[in-house]
Amino acid sequence: MRLRCAVLCHPLLLAGGILAASAASGSSQDVVTVLVEENFRSEPNGVVLARIGEGAPFRLLSTEGNWTEVEVEGWVWLRSLQGSEDTAFDLVVSQEGGENLRSGPSGSILGVLEEGTLLEELGRDPAWARVSRVGWIWTASLSDPAPAASEELPPLQPSTPSTATGPAARAPSNFTRAGAGGSLLTAPDGDTLGVVAPSGDVQVLARQGNWARVRLEGWMWMPETPDQVTTDEIDTSDESAILDPAALSSSPNEYAGRVVVWTIQFISLERAEAVRTDFFEGEPFLLARFGGVDGQFVYVAVPTDRLAEVEGLVPLETLTVTGRVRTGVSRLTGAPIIDLIDIEKSRDFQ
Repeated sequence: MRLRCAVLCHPLLLAGGILAASAASGSSQDVVTVLVEENFRSEPNGVVLARIGEGAPFRLLSTEGNWTEVEVEGWVWLRSLQGSEDTAFDLVVSQEGGENLRSGPSGSILGVLEEGTLLEELGRDPAWARVSRVGWIWTASLSDPAPAASEELPPLQPSTPSTATGPAARAPSNFTRAGAGGSLLTAPDGDTLGVVAPSGDVQVLARQGNWARVRLEGWMWMPETPDQVTTDEIDTSDESAILDPAALSSSPNEYAGRVVVWTIQFISLERAEAVRTDFFEGEPFLLARFGGVDGQFVYVAVPTDRLAEVEGLVPLETLTVTGRVRTGVSRLTGAPIIDLIDIEKSRDFQ
């Protein structure tokens, strides 16, 4: 289930591609709601347990960096559950493809639980189980905490932009209308960077299945301070622009979505196999080293519309790449993955 994704009238806006996340703390009596559809994970940046819809309520338990520990409750159809072999939990989602988590028996859908998700049982209706699960969610996707209410919080309503009068202008041919809007993610099933407003125009760079890699442009208020020094569009005084792979590996949950500038040594252009679950199957990426022949392996995911820029690269060629951090530690090899934004070849190879 992919609920609505959206840009500019929302607190999850980007500053040079860097997400500003709040770090509020609260007690178990605090209640927060999810502002946009978001992953619900077993631990910070861990296994996805569910995809939770906009407006769903949580009990806030604790915070850790950019992540918040929460507890979600709801109802699940009994036929989609089995008893758990894990003594710490009562039930497990057995339905292939997952099952809806609802506000009550046959109630509104709060989200979709992944197959294999373990749950605690709180009670039963003849055909339904009331369940709960503690997990983690990206802090910037949550509302500020409010006192717990006795009833479920109502879903948030998306803002509706004003409609201009007069004849409609035709959008450029390489742009498409975002329709109802929705979340802008770091990667398919990744965490939310921001939201695209209903009917916002985005440029589609590539498509893979039901996912589209998009580009959007806009303006945000960002006064310069006297100590800021910028080069092109990357603020090199910002620590995110000089993060190295070792820093990403040591704190893999902290830097997702950050923009980095690396000098790397190209090894080969590869296509991701199904076992590389941090990529699309068949997604092109650069296998490279950071720090020379004895340096750390890194992966640079390449949008399909930019393959022509990298297909002629020479092994051991030195490149300067600008990219956005997809993950600090890939599941298969532990190497960091960045999404290509810009690439500059060494003049020795031009």
